[in-house]
Amino acid sequence: MRTTASFLFSFTPFFLQPQYFMADKVNVALVGLGFGAEFIPIYQKHPSANIVAICQRNEESLNKIGDEFGIAKRFTSYDELLADPEIDAVHINTPIGSHAPQSIAALKAGKHVACTVPMATTVEECETICKLCEQTGLTYMMMETVVYSREFLFVKELFDNGELGRIQYLQSSHQQDMAGWPSYWDGLPPMHYATHCVGPVLALQRNRAETLSCFGSGRIQEELVAVHGSPFAIESCQVSFKDSDVSARIIRSLYNTARQYRESFDAYGSKKSYEWPLVEGEDPVIHTIGKPEPEIPEKVTVPDYANRLPEEIRPFTGRGVYDSGDNQHLSFTQGGGHGGSHPHLVHEFVSALLEKRAPYPNAPESANITCVGILAHESAMEGGALKRMPEFTLK
Repeated sequence: MRTTASFLFSFTPFFLQPQYFMADKVNVALVGLGFGAEFIPIYQKHPSANIVAICQRNEESLNKIGDEFGIAKRFTSYDELLADPEIDAVHINTPIGSHAPQSIAALKAGKHVACTVPMATTVEECETICKLCEQTGLTYMMMETVVYSREFLFVKELFDNGELGRIQYLQSSHQQDMAGWPSYWDGLPPMHYATHCVGPVLALQRNRAETLSCFGSGRIQEELVAVHGSPFAIESCQVSFKDSDVSARIIRSLYNTARQYRESFDAYGSKKSYEWPLVEGEDPVIHTIGKPEPEIPEKVTVPDYANRLPEEIRPFTGRGVYDSGDNQHLSFTQGGGHGGSHPHLVHEFVSALLEKRAPYPNAPESANITCVGILAHESAMEGGALKRMPEFTLK
């Protein structure tokens, strides 16, 4: 990492404890420029980061984006990018099947890794990444958007302040229609892309999933079943947590199920409970115990948490590359802009590197979140068989 003139600024990392640090600059290369282009201006504006290179196989698109954002170093070869000594870290935004191989290659090349979800497609790949982080001391962070969304940060604040009381139960869902997405999504088992609903139920109390049982329901069209051999329209999973009496339910669907896009997270406490809105654009509901029955539910407005970021990147909680017109990416059209999470993700990754601390989620936590989905689908295919999480995800 290259040292520049140091300066002081305040920030609030994942668990919202104010800290101060003297900043260096982290040199980041962005790999994959579809959805990934959203992060370029955030890194460029971050006071402690440089975006020094971009990588994409399509040279025409690579040059268009490089010209637009003024980035000189451009790679069509990932191996050549990893050989560049100027690069401290890579931020991977490629198709799911590439996440683990590219993360593993980067760690072996001595680069820190931020990677979009999920971490991997197999338990073995997750373990390899965790072992490499242990062996090298390098940092890995899975860039799970929901646990940095304004909605989740609101619930986390309520919990940290004691307003929810004792957590009694958690549930989340991620439902969408993947028709029209790139073909590499075709027939994907629902739980193989479950981090948006697994992440928040684990992150609220920084729990680890320990056991699970999952059932499949319904059936998708036969040409989609043939791709991965996964027949289910919906998979629903019950998860127990390590060293906790709390459990959670997660629900996931991808095809042939009528539902507006929804990433939801509900937290039920002894004092108050939070329920995600049923329809995009509506306000969530807080239920308060002890009130007269008609007064128990109350709609609330979720604040934005841009004030917890360096001033230079605060505007990105409300806007980005994919805000309008021809630039609309499906993750924004369906996902509502990921709840303003992108600058929080960048800031957590950069700050963790500079402070030499683990980000949230770190490698074992990312593996635990990801392996819930992998093992949940296995459970569903085995009629709800009980599965225990691998020990390396429980460290």
